[in-house]
Amino acid sequence: MSATVTAPSRRLRPRGDGETQQTTTVELFFDLVYVFAVTQLSHQILDDPSAAGVARAAFLLLVVWWAWIYTTWMANWFDPASSSAVRGVLTAVMLCSLLMAAALPEAFGEHALLFAASYVALQVGRNAAAASLLKRRHRLREVFERLVVWSAASGVLWLAGAALDGDQRLMLWIPALALELAAPAAGYWLPGRGRAATTDYDIEGTHFAERCQIFIIIALGESIVVTGATASAAGLTSTVVLCLIIAFVETAALWWLYFGPTAEQARVTLSTCDDPGRLARDAYTYVHLPIVAGIIATAVANHLLIAEPHHAPDGVGVAMILGGPALYLLGESLFGWRMTGATSAKRVAVAALLILLVPLGGQISILLLSLIVSTLLLALVVWELQAQRPAT
Repeated sequence: MSATVTAPSRRLRPRGDGETQQTTTVELFFDLVYVFAVTQLSHQILDDPSAAGVARAAFLLLVVWWAWIYTTWMANWFDPASSSAVRGVLTAVMLCSLLMAAALPEAFGEHALLFAASYVALQVGRNAAAASLLKRRHRLREVFERLVVWSAASGVLWLAGAALDGDQRLMLWIPALALELAAPAAGYWLPGRGRAATTDYDIEGTHFAERCQIFIIIALGESIVVTGATASAAGLTSTVVLCLIIAFVETAALWWLYFGPTAEQARVTLSTCDDPGRLARDAYTYVHLPIVAGIIATAVANHLLIAEPHHAPDGVGVAMILGGPALYLLGESLFGWRMTGATSAKRVAVAALLILLVPLGGQISILLLSLIVSTLLLALVVWELQAQRPAT
C-alpha cells in the first residue's frame, strides 16, 4: 500500500514495488455467478418483451453491476492468494451473489425478499468484513467504514421495499439504488468527516482494468451462449445458419471494438496516472454500465434474429437490435474520452446512423435489419483498422 501506512498487512496486495497484480483463481470462480446473472437479465427481457420488462431488466442490471464492481474494488486492495480470510469473504459474497441472481426473475414478485436480503447482505457484509480485516488506523479502513454506512442506509430501503407489493417496491427501491449510485460521486460523505479523496483509494490499475475486461468477456460470452442455444433449438436450417453467422459477426465486432488500442492505452493510463481512483470510478465503475447494457441488449437482439428472422420487429425489438449496439458505441466513446481525452468520431457517427435507422426498423424483417447492423459494425472495425495502419 501507500508509504503512509506504517504496518502493511499481508492481507493486502503489495503496492509500490513495480509488481503487476494478477487476477486470482478465486476471483474467476466468483465471476461464474455473474455469468449466470447476466443470462438471467437477458432472459428477463425475452420473457417480458415490453417497455416495462426492459425497464425492470435495466434496473436489475444496475444492481448486478454494482454488486460485482464493488467486489472488484475490494479484491483490488485485498490479496485472495495470500489470505484465507480474504478468500472466505469472497466465497461468502459469491454465495450471496448466487442467491441474488437466482431471485432475479421474481425480484418484483414472490422472491423480492430473497433478492433484497441477498443484495444487502452482500454489500453490507463485504464492506464490514473488509473493514474488520484492516488495522484501526489504516486509511482504507476509513473508506470501508464509509461504505458500511452508505450500504446500510440503502439496505434499509431495500428491505423495506421488499415488504411492499409488485411495482410499489420501486417507491423505495429507486431511492435505494439512487443512493448507491450517488455514493462514489459524493465521496461517501459523512457528517463530521466530509468526503473521501479518490487519492485514498490507491488502486492497482492493471488488475482493475483486467477485471473489467473480464466482465466484458462474460457479457459477450453470454451472447454467444444465447445465440448458440437458440440456433440449436431452432434447428440448423440454412436460414438459421445464416442468422447464426450474422449474430456471431456482430458479437465479434463488439469484442474487436472494445479490445483495441483504446483499452490498452486506458490500462496504461490507469496504471501510471496520479489519481487512478478517480479514473477507475468514472471510466470503469460508471461508464462501463452502458457498454455492458449494450452487449446484453445485443444478445437479446441475436435471440430474436434466430427465433423470428422473417418477422418485422416490434418497438422493443427495434430498441434491442439498433439501440443495443448504439448504446455500446456511445458508452465506448465516452470511456475513450474519459481515459484518453479523445472521442472516436467514427463510433459516434455509426451510433448516430443506427439511431437514425429506428423509423425504418419496424418496416423490414429482423434478418435484414440485423444484417444492416452487423455490416455497419464490421465496416467500423475495418475503418478503424485502416486508420491504425502506419503510413507508408
